[in-house]
Amino acid sequence: MANWATVEPMRIKYALALAACTGLVAGCSSGGGETVAESSSATATPSPSSVEPASHTGTAAPAAAPASCETEFLQSLPLRRKLAQLLNVGVTGTADAAQVVRDEQIGGIFVGSWTDEAMLANREIPQVASASSLPLMVTIDEEGGRVSRVENLLGADPSARQTAATMTEEQTYQMALERGRGLKDLGVTVNFAPDVDVSSQPDDSVIGDRSYSDDPAVVTRYADAYARGMRDAGILPVIKHFPGHGSASGDSHTGAVTTPPLEQLQTKDLVPFRNLVSTGVGVMLGHLEVPGLTAPGVPASISPDAVALLRGGTGYGAPPFTGPIFTDDLSGMQAITDRYDITVAVETALESGVDVALWLTTDDVPRVLDHLESVVASGKLPQQRVDEAVLTVARAKGVLAC
Repeated sequence: MANWATVEPMRIKYALALAACTGLVAGCSSGGGETVAESSSATATPSPSSVEPASHTGTAAPAAAPASCETEFLQSLPLRRKLAQLLNVGVTGTADAAQVVRDEQIGGIFVGSWTDEAMLANREIPQVASASSLPLMVTIDEEGGRVSRVENLLGADPSARQTAATMTEEQTYQMALERGRGLKDLGVTVNFAPDVDVSSQPDDSVIGDRSYSDDPAVVTRYADAYARGMRDAGILPVIKHFPGHGSASGDSHTGAVTTPPLEQLQTKDLVPFRNLVSTGVGVMLGHLEVPGLTAPGVPASISPDAVALLRGGTGYGAPPFTGPIFTDDLSGMQAITDRYDITVAVETALESGVDVALWLTTDDVPRVLDHLESVVASGKLPQQRVDEAVLTVARAKGVLAC
């Protein structure tokens, strides 16, 4: 929990209201992490797919926090603290994580394959979180199969493709529920899974067996079951890689990647997103150039056009999306690093409408924040855009439960 003795009185007000919440727990969030997106008066374009959205049960979404609550919260944070809340950064271990949280009050840390496993195994996340004046978002890539960060601690889970081939949807839900409870016990609050890309690529390709199927209906059903298990365990699931990596050419880890035109994505790659964005998930944008959507040379992860498609929904027959939007890694994938310094990549992502910028090391956090402060001062990154993102992140963390 946060070190409340060092928090300003206004932060204490919010902290005490959340004392029973450890990260993203069902019932503690409003609109971002754990609830169904609010309805919109706009009418969505009918889906071109025959896939029906999966049904969901549970309590209705709580009413949005009063404007005065949001205003008070924003006024309690200086600009640099607001900007820091929009960063999710990979750490090498407990000392590295605690230092960057203490020094810069970043909103979240990312547990990667290079992170010292002792931080999780020895239950040291609370020690890191105690350095933060707000709940800390602790994220991980835990899909199962070859993308697993806790196999040594929690055992192996099958890949998505193997899951769909050998398990029922109910079994998938139970598997995700068990894995989610294990992640929560380790201190994790957000899982960048399930992967909802629709793909028939060979198993060992960039997406490959990370995809449940080349049938969007199968992907929708199994990804829904997995996401429900995570949510019911108190973990925010993040579906990826919008608007769909499954039909793309190339690997964004090694260079630029282009998808088929947006029109073609409508009947396949976008279907799982269309059906799942209103089910209490976050969304990760891929480093994908999409003809008919993104500007030439601009990946979806930093594209205002891709964010507008996701937020509005009507451009692909989906409801509006009100939850948190994450970038894919901005520092270790050449689709971004071949073109952008990390400071510019983060700035461009936030300007485009993304809420959380993700990258892999803490070294650049001070200069990223220095740069962001300068572009806000210049008006290039509007203060309103920063505040909108801060509120979205706060809702996902349960901070606006007032």
